[in-house]
Amino acid sequence: MIEIERKFLVTSNAFKDQAFKSTRIVQGFLNRDPERTVRVRLKGNKGILTVKGQSSNNGLSRFEWEKDIEKHEAESLLKLCEKGIIEKIRHEIKVGNHIFEVDEFFGDNQGLVIAEIELQHENETFEKPIWLGKEVTGHIKYYNSQLSKQPYISWK
Repeated sequence: MIEIERKFLVTSNAFKDQAFKSTRIVQGFLNRDPERTVRVRLKGNKGILTVKGQSSNNGLSRFEWEKDIEKHEAESLLKLCEKGIIEKIRHEIKVGNHIFEVDEFFGDNQGLVIAEIELQHENETFEKPIWLGKEVTGHIKYYNSQLSKQPYISWK
């Protein structure tokens, strides 16, 4: 139940031609406490409830528990969420032996594009595609829970 992931900014739209799947995601937060974030997500026609623990000091790993829920349950829970619903398209791209999930944000986070890769262990090596930019792993402002409170549009 430990998630190990690295996050990167994306430097171009070249990833779109490589995507094998793209899914619309709407998500909100029932609780944004850094020690226990509770997220509700509607991913396509599927609902997901997620609890995440506090990140490690280097930002690479944290506890994560997910449970599939019915679409109508996710829609009802989204109405209870704290202010700041996030909307994005998640593009999945296979690079070498890994899958990058590239989130293209909309609404108040329009213009922000972040790539994530999940790893088996913190020192795992992986192939870096040409569109992968600066690493932002552990930078709290890029966490979805923070983007819902302080969206990308407010950074300028």
